[in-house]
Amino acid sequence: MSIRVTLPTAFTRHTDGKKQFDCAADNLPGLLSEIDRTFPALATQIRGEDGKLRRFINIYVNDEDIRFLGGDGYLFADGDEVMLIPSIAGGCVLKS
Repeated sequence: MSIRVTLPTAFTRHTDGKKQFDCAADNLPGLLSEIDRTFPALATQIRGEDGKLRRFINIYVNDEDIRFLGGDGYLFADGDEVMLIPSIAGGCVLKS
């Protein structure tokens, strides 16, 4: 079984420029363990010191938020496309 993981450009500096990679993980914890081994610099960006996924990292499987698919318990299917997306916040309020 293989899934395709896609990363935003902001993360590619932690993956030697790779925007995509294939992985044989069965679920999200397995994927995160694979990232720990393969891209340790990326792992520090997506996991906190407690080892848990940071709150501002969103995981999508085939364009569906993994939280609505069962979170850590969701089992990937062969050919799934997984995206790691950091939340974007901030900005300014323009006054007229």
